Amino acid sequence: MQQDDSLPGVSYVMPVLNEVEHVEAAVRSLLAQDYAGEVEVILALGPSIDGTTELIEAMSARDPRIRFLDNPVGSTPAGLNVAIRASVFPVVIRVDAHSVLTPDYTAVAVETLLRTGADNVGGIMLAEGTSAFERAVAFAYGSPVGLGGGSHHVGGEEGPSETAYLGVFQRHRLLEVGLFDEDIKRGQDWELNRRLRQTGGTVWFTPRLTVTYRPRSSLRRLTRQFVATGLWRGELARRFPAQNSVRYFVPPLAVVAMLLGTIAGLVGAITVSLGGAAWPLLGFAVPGLYLLGVIAVALACIPQLGAGAALRLLVVLPCIHIGWGLGFVIGFAKLTRNISYYRGR
Repeated sequence: MQQDDSLPGVSYVMPVLNEVEHVEAAVRSLLAQDYAGEVEVILALGPSIDGTTELIEAMSARDPRIRFLDNPVGSTPAGLNVAIRASVFPVVIRVDAHSVLTPDYTAVAVETLLRTGADNVGGIMLAEGTSAFERAVAFAYGSPVGLGGGSHHVGGEEGPSETAYLGVFQRHRLLEVGLFDEDIKRGQDWELNRRLRQTGGTVWFTPRLTVTYRPRSSLRRLTRQFVATGLWRGELARRFPAQNSVRYFVPPLAVVAMLLGTIAGLVGAITVSLGGAAWPLLGFAVPGLYLLGVIAVALACIPQLGAGAALRLLVVLPCIHIGWGLGFVIGFAKLTRNISYYRGR
């Protein structure tokens, strides 16, 4: 493609840690963008132990557009800041090692950024899995019964937004607001967008942007991801109580209700055995109704997902809901000694 000097140059920034399974496909999707402006790819490498560093070194040797820098801290916000500071172009596009951009992503994003004057533009995270487990996780990501139906998961009308998935930024605005907060290991994108909006900027959502996202491939990794996400969302809700959507509080309230219902039911079982009142047994109805709802969703999804993936929703949905909700309660109540430990890797 012939270079067009009238288009702003673009710096793709990606923090990477132990992503040998996904990072090559992610980087290839950047180099295959249908965009005529100048581009660079900057990878901030955490201390990986799975061969990620060696793979990226080989990729960089083959293509001079790929640069890599050390991110000794290893966290996502630290890696993003390392890469942004080293970038040279006026547009910064945050990408993830689990993401694959559509070929027109950059062109659409830059056009939207220039047309709207926004500080940050984002689109839809389209989760796609290959195994039955990953397909179940992908469905949960893109469904209101999974992650609650935010626009960056299920779509919506173009316009100003609270936050944006990944993000295409005006570089100078990132520097003005102080880049990502490195003390926030998850949810740092929401917090940065909060500062952009507070300083008079605009965060813009457009459904024309789509990013393919590769979900976690095991229950252990999924659980770690959502407990960590919940912990940090609870922490952010406590720090910024007036700036959180009501939907963030639904999972923790559901977890508390199920816990209290289970306790009441157990008390009822004890009192009945001692000849007392049976009404506390009604507490079992709360977790019972939740489980019935999960079963109903799984059965309804068999035609769409196939039996294997649909039945895995019986595990995936509670993992997401309960992991996120329990993490939120712990984070909000400051019940963890070292929240910085929880990064969701």
